[in-house]
Amino acid sequence: MQEEKGQSRNQANTIASYLLSTVGSISNSDVIILEANSSVDDASHLMKDKNSTSVLVSARGDIVGVVSKTDILFKVMSQNRDPSKVKLREIMSSPVLTIRPNASVEEALSKMAKRNVRQIYLHAFNAIIGVVSREQIYRRMEEISLSTENLVISGTPVCIVNSKSVTYIKDKSKVNYLCPYCQSPFDTTEGLSKHMDRFHNEFDAGVLEGDVRSIFE
Repeated sequence: MQEEKGQSRNQANTIASYLLSTVGSISNSDVIILEANSSVDDASHLMKDKNSTSVLVSARGDIVGVVSKTDILFKVMSQNRDPSKVKLREIMSSPVLTIRPNASVEEALSKMAKRNVRQIYLHAFNAIIGVVSREQIYRRMEEISLSTENLVISGTPVCIVNSKSVTYIKDKSKVNYLCPYCQSPFDTTEGLSKHMDRFHNEFDAGVLEGDVRSIFE
């Protein structure tokens, strides 16, 4: 199956923008169409050759249904039916779920979820012009997510932390003085005293603070 159109790949670099992009910009135009009287065997070989998950069924030039790999699996193979003798019209699903090419990717996902199908076809001017699968959309969303994650990992850190200061704080054996209230580390008694006056006056304990300070004198 063809890849998503390069135009959309370049423009949608976030999941939000991808979901808002038009479904026509990511569609695959290589749609398989077979006559209703074609065999399931013919359809299977064609889907395999084109790496497709479904085939449209036509009668007298009109699209009348769709057959997916799931249909073949459950309606033919699991029932031990001969795929060379089963006609597409016997197992096709109808009507075909379609969407306008200018609809959003998000709309396409919503319609597929409501109908519990894996692909949706694009129609314009009374003709099928493309197809989009749920797996295709999810795959691209995963690619965008991984790309964003890698960008964060490889990009410039928002905040640079001094590893030495982290070690210093964690390893209290290297600290000269610790605040008795909050365990903040200090190199000098003067720094500890100023800290206590500024942040721990709520204890209303000038005497207590004096007593604590005397420990370090």
